[in-house]
Amino acid sequence: MVVPSLAAEAASVRAFSFTGALYVSAIALVAPLLVSLAPKLRMPAVVLEIAFGILVGPAVLDWVHVDVPLAVLALIGLAFLLFLAGLEIDPSALRGRIGRLSVAFAVSLALAGGLAYVFDAIEPIRDPLFVAIVFASTSLGLVVPVLSDAGESTTGFGQVVLAASSLAEFGTILLISLFFSQSSSTTGSQIVLLVGFVVLVIVVGVGMTRADRSPRLANTLLKLENTSAQLGVRIAIALLLLFTAMATELGFEAILGAFVAGAILRVADQREYLIHPEFRRKIEAIGYGFLIPVFFVTSGMGVDMKSLFRRPEHLILVPLFLLALLVARGMPALLYSPFFDRRHQVAAGLLQATSLTFVVIAERLGVELSVFDAATGAALVSAGLLSVVLFPALALRLLGDSQTVPGADDVEPAPPLVLPPEVGPEPDAIA
Repeated sequence: MVVPSLAAEAASVRAFSFTGALYVSAIALVAPLLVSLAPKLRMPAVVLEIAFGILVGPAVLDWVHVDVPLAVLALIGLAFLLFLAGLEIDPSALRGRIGRLSVAFAVSLALAGGLAYVFDAIEPIRDPLFVAIVFASTSLGLVVPVLSDAGESTTGFGQVVLAASSLAEFGTILLISLFFSQSSSTTGSQIVLLVGFVVLVIVVGVGMTRADRSPRLANTLLKLENTSAQLGVRIAIALLLLFTAMATELGFEAILGAFVAGAILRVADQREYLIHPEFRRKIEAIGYGFLIPVFFVTSGMGVDMKSLFRRPEHLILVPLFLLALLVARGMPALLYSPFFDRRHQVAAGLLQATSLTFVVIAERLGVELSVFDAATGAALVSAGLLSVVLFPALALRLLGDSQTVPGADDVEPAPPLVLPPEVGPEPDAIA
């Protein structure tokens, strides 16, 4: 009786999976169209994707729930988003700036720690360190599309903001993993695992760098790049899955591995056999055209607004949490004064204070660990949502008012893909 079983399974998929996927697809289609109708608002499309997710999700209309297929697609979408973020980082554009970025993040942690203890006096928090780590976070996955749409991702300004956001995103993830892991591993064992992960990353990176010098590999990539094999895309996805699997097997967040995969590919592929513009268009089409909107819409569906309104006294925490994010992540941008003018320092601070992805993850973990109650967690997520609605729009306004960034020249565009004569493609190599 195999056929009836398969038929029942197919009917279940049709009933519970494709309906939710249809809603998500419709929102992903409508959101950028609505944004294009009001260009003066300078609102990123992800804001509407999250807002519509809240609207159709359990918190408001209750039309759609995040089932297993949607959750899997959303997780892959988040991985793709951070993989693309890793590809955006250009180490040559950050020379001489890493030290100041590290100091800025340390200042963020100090400010966040002080603010967490202030909030502990307002609303009891079992472990202020947990909340401090949340205040020091930035949603790199939200900053990347905003900078990309504004045409700033390859400028000196965009590179500094991306690097600062990357440091905040993964610094906070590592801190949460080390100090508040739900696994039985101790902090010491987590550090050992982290060292092991770094060693594996170095080994893979060295291997990729050596492979990058192979003429035979270059010829193979060129022959299969534009055929049905799409070898470059397959290599990138395999690399993404390799690093995410490594990270999760060692007890870290999958998004850590996804970002590292993109960064390693950018650094190791010096001759741009893989990361040339045509490859980027293909991989971005898969991510931004399909998977990444699923992540943003389902993130909106997961916001539990009902628990917040059941305890309305917690509503005052929403603007306070929002202010805390702005202070902890925005004020350190003043340290960028050697690089940018004041307008761009403020824009950088607003983008760095945009935080929702990590906030949603931390809210769930915080409630499970009894760091705070569900209403406080909902207030924290609401503040993160407001940061996504307000801060990028304000930053885009500031960036739109000034087309040049004093002290931060644009990064030179990547040179075209040119192979040495001895490895040039055959006349019929590319279809």
